[in-house]
Amino acid sequence: MSTISTYSYAKTFKLENGRKLRKLEIAYQTYGKLNAKKNNVIWACHALTANADVLDWWKGLFGSNALFNPDEHFIVCANVLGSHYGSTSPLSTNPVTGLPYYLAFPEFSIRDLVAAHRLLAAQLGISTIKVLIGGSLGGQQALEWAITDNNAIENLILMATNAAHSPWGIAFNESQRLAITTDRSFYAQKPDGGLKGLKVARSIALLSYRTYDAYVATQLESVNDKTGGFRASSYQNYQGEKLCRRFNAYSYWYLSKAMDSHNVGRNRSSVTDALAQVKANTLVIGIENDVLFPLVEQEFLARHIPGAAFQSLKSAYGHDGFLIETDALTNVIGNFLKAQVSKKIIKLHKTA
Repeated sequence: MSTISTYSYAKTFKLENGRKLRKLEIAYQTYGKLNAKKNNVIWACHALTANADVLDWWKGLFGSNALFNPDEHFIVCANVLGSHYGSTSPLSTNPVTGLPYYLAFPEFSIRDLVAAHRLLAAQLGISTIKVLIGGSLGGQQALEWAITDNNAIENLILMATNAAHSPWGIAFNESQRLAITTDRSFYAQKPDGGLKGLKVARSIALLSYRTYDAYVATQLESVNDKTGGFRASSYQNYQGEKLCRRFNAYSYWYLSKAMDSHNVGRNRSSVTDALAQVKANTLVIGIENDVLFPLVEQEFLARHIPGAAFQSLKSAYGHDGFLIETDALTNVIGNFLKAQVSKKIIKLHKTA
């Protein structure tokens, strides 16, 4: 059902900042088959520490019996530039030195992630995407793509994301990078460098992903006489260690900087003018109690993207609700896509 592949780009890949990467590789995963008309593509853009296996990390929305299933659709998810899961990253070998890049890796932006996606799409023979979907950093990619190549995207689903990363979000990311860089092993030029700092960074990040209510519901003590060994403390340690087992500090550091770079107004006349360039049928979904990407940011997107629909959801999980509330998302997204099909049928009927 699934194909795991790596696309090697033969030419030099020029980054937005003018730096260049040789031998760019993009790891990606596909599900289902591209139909003869090439009009059944669902492209998922993943968030900060996810990978190309969208059927694994977005279960309930993607899967055999889900809204986006391989029986009907050709599903594509590409691992982003700089990530830990197969694409060119700080742990990749620098062809100039023959050694891993580590901190010699060039900084990159959300636009660079999108540029790599577009190269892969061309390689796969995809010129039109039926549904482009993403949340958080994945939503930033999807939005930038829908502006950069606005004739290629038919339907755009943006979740828990924004038009420009906020000072609040940048402050969270900088705090995490400070934690990583206080670990002196980060500068040791070894694959496991900075892991103690990464553990702290993940603990900081988790507080922005969840809510007060979520911690009360899952980490509240059942007794009143404790003075230490609290469940919430154990949970923070566990989540930090869990990420350290599957990710690396260098990718995390660079990807957090890429998130900070997100601003659709950069080198364009304005943020609002950039949003006005989106031609896709757009659905914007916000999580009411999202601490990291407050609802006001999604409301702004919906106001300034032409004809965009807006839906807010409440989740005890806060920002992480876009990954967890798949039943509600299936209902909202499914109804939106059905409405778009109905509009086309009515339009064709009137034309006839």
